[in-house]
Amino acid sequence: MELRHLQHFVAVAEDQHFTRAAERLMVSQSGLSASIRALERELQTPLFVRTTRRVTLTEAGRALLGEAERILAQVRSAHEAVAAVQGVLRGTLALGTEQCIAGVHVAGLLAAFRRRHPDVEIRLRQAGSGALAEEVAAGRLDLAFAYRTQADTDQLRSVSLTGEPMTVLCHPTHRLASGGAPVTPEELGGEVFVDFHPDWGPRRTTDTAFAAAGVRRTVALEVNDVHSLLDLVDENLGIAVVPRHFRHKREALTALPVKGTGEAVYETVALLPPPQATSPAARALMALLEQGTHEGP
Repeated sequence: MELRHLQHFVAVAEDQHFTRAAERLMVSQSGLSASIRALERELQTPLFVRTTRRVTLTEAGRALLGEAERILAQVRSAHEAVAAVQGVLRGTLALGTEQCIAGVHVAGLLAAFRRRHPDVEIRLRQAGSGALAEEVAAGRLDLAFAYRTQADTDQLRSVSLTGEPMTVLCHPTHRLASGGAPVTPEELGGEVFVDFHPDWGPRRTTDTAFAAAGVRRTVALEVNDVHSLLDLVDENLGIAVVPRHFRHKREALTALPVKGTGEAVYETVALLPPPQATSPAARALMALLEQGTHEGP
């Protein structure tokens, strides 16, 4: 099994199309097809279901994809490690992050990294914490800044960044705003909620807290960005339970502490592969983070 066969296989799996994959790889379509056939012959099973419009993975292809991505990530890390020993950091830094993550100024950190390591290409992906954890574990991302979604495994470890309580945000004319006192999940049970997609860290924290309190809530307005959430609350269309630092993004809204949620704390972490699989670029980024040199120019 040759590395180029795995590279070709992953490209076709990602594009779901031989022509587009061949163009991206800058190889002929016939050569790409021959490479995939050679891999299928070696594994003695079809890897794709081919139609006139697209190709999809077979069950065997899905099983191979994760392993192929991990192998290619390890090969890339090996090349980068040798370059790092030679005193030059090259290659790619593939970073994932949730929106408005606490404990790290992502833009400032990346700017400091680029100044320090100009030969490294930076790639950034924004997504929910569950998806980011899967991407790091599969080797598609070098690291991610996210909400802690699970305990450490042999494919994924976490470095704590910060923790903070959850806060209710509501319109100043809302019935809760007049009291200004901390509220419990029981007092919020009948409210209309604005919240994020279930894969997002704040949503997971709130769902866990309300489930632990035995309170059912209705998320009528589901969004995928912070500003849309704040806009909806600002129009008094619902309330939101969010990490405390969100209150500074819209000072006109009323912020109320949440009590009676036990250990429901929004904890943000850096998600990384095991130390032996962590790329030199990821280690360099974490070193800058630990030094506090990420506030931008």
